[in-house]
Amino acid sequence: MDTRYLHAFVAVVEHGGISAAAKELGYAQSSVSAQLKRLEADLGVTVLVRAGRGATLTEAGQRLLPHAREALELTERMRRAALGDRPRLRIGAQESLAHVWVPDVLAALEYGAGGPGTSADVELTVGSRSQVERAFSAGELDLMFQYDNGRRALGPHTVVGHDRTLLVAAANHPLAAAELVTPDQLRSQEFLVAEPGCTSEMLVDRFGRDLLSGVQLTMITGSLSALLRLTGHGRGVSLLPELSVARELAAGELVALRLAEPLRPVSIVAQWHPRLGLAERPLHALLDLARRADPLPAGSHHPAAC
Repeated sequence: MDTRYLHAFVAVVEHGGISAAAKELGYAQSSVSAQLKRLEADLGVTVLVRAGRGATLTEAGQRLLPHAREALELTERMRRAALGDRPRLRIGAQESLAHVWVPDVLAALEYGAGGPGTSADVELTVGSRSQVERAFSAGELDLMFQYDNGRRALGPHTVVGHDRTLLVAAANHPLAAAELVTPDQLRSQEFLVAEPGCTSEMLVDRFGRDLLSGVQLTMITGSLSALLRLTGHGRGVSLLPELSVARELAAGELVALRLAEPLRPVSIVAQWHPRLGLAERPLHALLDLARRADPLPAGSHHPAAC
């Protein structure tokens, strides 16, 4: 099967229609339409239903899509291997982890800390938990880093580190001067959480249900940066992993409230797809570097007052 047909098919799905796909691929619309027809003729099924400027996947198209992406990625790996190019490693990370920790781990790999033969062309995708998971499930990522949400991961995965869970507020917040903050004091405060699927919501669900019983929750739709800015301006308090607020804490824009009931650390989990060919070696080197960069080394995972 001609891989151009698969390229056209995936492009139409990702860009929402033939016109947008043709523009992205640099083809005429008629050429993309012809490639889709040839693909359907080869398969003997209809994979897309055209409607105006858009296109909708049929059931057969939904089944084909992950395999089409896998075939295109395999073709790219073969091309790189034949030319002697470095393997490609597509990585996804939650925004909270990409704030500080992931860039440091990737830099260590790029500078050769993983050892001989572990260099790779790394592509990093940053988003909310749900965005990263969708991209991983669709075969658009080889590896993803996330905070553990308590759900069982499917496929190869491992814990590569741990992070403290902090309750943070602006430096001039009324609770910032308190020696210890109790749940009763928190119940009079506005509590900010990010949109569903983000780390702050997950931490509230896993670790904050008892601590935050009766607290007013305000959902902030937007990025981690928006949540940090609002918290820094004194809008409310937020439950976040320490890595995501390291810069703001160091700059004095936010402070960690000292809790009478300490919070448990949260694990950092890596999950990857098997059979990555030449990318396997840099992937496992990266996992080793991530473990070495554990924000909470062994022996310091027990809860402690913030």
